[in-house]
Amino acid sequence: MGSASAFHDKIALVTGGGRGIGRAIALRFGAAGARVVVASRTGGQLAETCRLIEQGGGLARAVACDVTDAEDVARLIEEARSAYGGVDILVNGAGVAPLGAIDQMTPEIFDEIIRVNVRAVYLCSRAAWPVMVARGGGAIVNIASVAAYDAFPGFAAYGAAKAFVVAYTKELAKEGAAVGIRLHGVAPGAVETGMLRGAFPEFPAAQALDPTEVAAMVETVLSPAYGNSSGETVKVVRAAERVKARGSLMG
Repeated sequence: MGSASAFHDKIALVTGGGRGIGRAIALRFGAAGARVVVASRTGGQLAETCRLIEQGGGLARAVACDVTDAEDVARLIEEARSAYGGVDILVNGAGVAPLGAIDQMTPEIFDEIIRVNVRAVYLCSRAAWPVMVARGGGAIVNIASVAAYDAFPGFAAYGAAKAFVVAYTKELAKEGAAVGIRLHGVAPGAVETGMLRGAFPEFPAAQALDPTEVAAMVETVLSPAYGNSSGETVKVVRAAERVKARGSLMG
């Protein structure tokens, strides 16, 4: 899957595809010849993602969906099947990252972190799984974060949720091996997105990744070179972050 010809006519479903990292991934798939289904709760942003894909000559379908709701996710998969025939690649890119110390974080905010960063990964993977099996296999890429590895004050819940994603990717790869489904994780550091600016408005722009750099790594892990790396999560960070990652945790 590392070239445009390999992506040609593949069906790629990207959650969180309305903006930021998800949009960059969707655009990369579209430019590489995939038929792209983008999902998020924000219909207007999805429409813009589809417009950009189609402007580049690609095919795209927008599906407004709450990926934390099982029935909505089932509808999302059915729409991907109706539009293009199924799902070959699933990117679980939806995420939220409220910043807050434990004594300032309400149970409602905590629950939202778990719903979007954990439950949605489970629901979307579960729903896409039999569709991929019926098509002879597929690939799931879960967007994690370096926050799963490097603790940062105020990110306890977010980091722990992304640590689940890393572990779930590794565990689910064992099940996928028997049915031809690969699992990969991509864990970015700070990425120039609205999510980053919402938590860290003063973060130095020069130290943030561009969303396209994360999208490039997603394409890389789907290449044949990573065929024997199912279950592994790859970090994507700036050189400076490798030396001192504190404050650079937003994926």
